[in-house]
Amino acid sequence: MLIKLLSGDTPRSSLLAVLLLVILISLAFAPFLFPGTRSLETAAKICIFIVLVASYDLLLGYAGIVSFAHTMFFGIGAYGTALALSTTGPTYGSMIWGTAAGAIVAAVFALAIGLFSLRVKAIFFAMVTLAVASAFAVLVSQLSWLTGGEDGLNYSIPREFKPAFKLVDEKIFDVRINGKLLLYYLVFFASLILFLTMLRIVNSPFGRTLKAVRDNAFRAEAIGYRVVWYRTTATVLSAVMAALAGSLLAIWLRYTGPATTLSMEIMIDILLMVVIGGMGTLYGAVIGAAIFILAQTYLQNLMGVAAEATSAIPLVSTLVAPERWLLWLGVLFILSVYFFPSGIVGRLRAGRT
Repeated sequence: MLIKLLSGDTPRSSLLAVLLLVILISLAFAPFLFPGTRSLETAAKICIFIVLVASYDLLLGYAGIVSFAHTMFFGIGAYGTALALSTTGPTYGSMIWGTAAGAIVAAVFALAIGLFSLRVKAIFFAMVTLAVASAFAVLVSQLSWLTGGEDGLNYSIPREFKPAFKLVDEKIFDVRINGKLLLYYLVFFASLILFLTMLRIVNSPFGRTLKAVRDNAFRAEAIGYRVVWYRTTATVLSAVMAALAGSLLAIWLRYTGPATTLSMEIMIDILLMVVIGGMGTLYGAVIGAAIFILAQTYLQNLMGVAAEATSAIPLVSTLVAPERWLLWLGVLFILSVYFFPSGIVGRLRAGRT
């Protein structure tokens, strides 16, 4: 049953299986294992970014397409849900049609980019996507009457997902069952379903053909496969999944703005997560997203503790000062690339531990 659920794509490494199980259990029971608002925010962000990074790996790792427009699709999904909730009110209908509209618009944009740009060489396609994403970000910032401009959009969500809503009066394992908890599990289960869907896609005949196109496009075309069609379809599927991840973020944050969805920093973070986890394996998205977001959230705090512990050693305490957390995050990334050139998942699978 479990193998069927994973579409036959097992971890193929005992250590990797343990890591994935730990992440799954931690996210599934995060409200009970890690009480506090910050930990719940971190767990929800990991869930959303697992979907976002996996959708990008579908494009980069499986189709071999380098794109810098992924945050554009992420933003389209987020703005679709945000605009629906802000214009028609905090209803379930608004959430559904806003999410669907965002996914459809993202698919149309991806189809247009794919049909008009995928015939060019890889580097030129990457530049085209970068230009389109930059133009879209500027457009969103300029259309302040619609998108809120740089300030973004604030909106409400159905009351059942608000912290003030209580499902039951009594606490369960010292945790209040309120709307915030229900919203977290909406994000968790939606992310899980989307991830398993992508796992099914990459392990289908379509996914295997996509790998063949990635490895040798000329050979694949010579034996009869329509290379542009497969690449365009992969681009559209990747965009739709990214848009759905954006919708989840919009519902969770109750705010959507250029900085949270469209910035180049997010695109760079996605690339880092893919490289850390390992390209061409969706499990890499799980490992990469979990490690990167945990480091991004808690590394500064850990360095503060280290700085206090080494306060008697001037040079060391200066090096581990909390304000230098970005430096050490970069060092961790360099070390991960050096010791895991094929990503953590690739290394663990090669070792067959």
